[in-house]
Amino acid sequence: MSQVLQSMSPPGDATGEDLSFHPDNVPLAVHDLTVAYQRKPVLWDVDLDIPENKLVAVVGPNGAGKSTLLKACLDLIPKASGEVGIYGHPYKDQRHLVAYVPQRESVDWDFPVSVLDLVAMGTYRKLGWFRRVGKKEREAAMNALDHVGISHLADRQISQLSGGQQQRAFLARALAQDAKVYLMDEPFAAVDAATEEAIVKILIELNERGKTCVVVHHDLATVARYFDWVVLLNMRIVAAGPTDEVFTKENLENTYGGRLSLLNDAAHALADVVR
Repeated sequence: MSQVLQSMSPPGDATGEDLSFHPDNVPLAVHDLTVAYQRKPVLWDVDLDIPENKLVAVVGPNGAGKSTLLKACLDLIPKASGEVGIYGHPYKDQRHLVAYVPQRESVDWDFPVSVLDLVAMGTYRKLGWFRRVGKKEREAAMNALDHVGISHLADRQISQLSGGQQQRAFLARALAQDAKVYLMDEPFAAVDAATEEAIVKILIELNERGKTCVVVHHDLATVARYFDWVVLLNMRIVAAGPTDEVFTKENLENTYGGRLSLLNDAAHALADVVR
């Protein structure tokens, strides 16, 4: 459960540090970011500005650094170099503006907590550690659970949930936080069709409310249908921009190294873009 608790940590002390990202209406700005594991670079010299009120897919082959990018933005892993800004200021001063949906595989589902308590963690940043979750916060958590269609599971232990229900529970936690920027790590992975449809509906609703969603995504065939902005990543940024401009065969070849089987998976999506 470490990722759950780390991503729910209270805001750090404001340092007054300003990274001078301009303009300050950029939800997520990444500059000169390098991350290495045991001296082996996983991300190298990444520069990326995510525009406001977009549904953004982060796409690339296995081992390209997609999940690492999100974790580095959230200070969950150390950076070798580089800076990350949320609306022009360091992440540690803007934690309350960011919600995180981790990969299910990274969570200890045996952690003894109910579904309602898990979702209520989304309100911790507004409460701080020294105030107890009250009626207002529990109502917000129940509303979020109802929004994702699992309010009837509120009293269950999280270990009793199916994979799709687990993903909905984490999405509900992010909704309860009422953030401005949502970072989601493969929310569509190994979920049933009904859950995928529910996630897409929520992404659209968040977009309509002016939120920015950055989603690590693996299904090339649905990129053009679900997202209006795309980041193609393979250790470095290959291309980033509006989906209808960036999600091209040439850019995909550069991203995936000409792996034809993967490119064939994108054929339908590319056809949609051409249309």
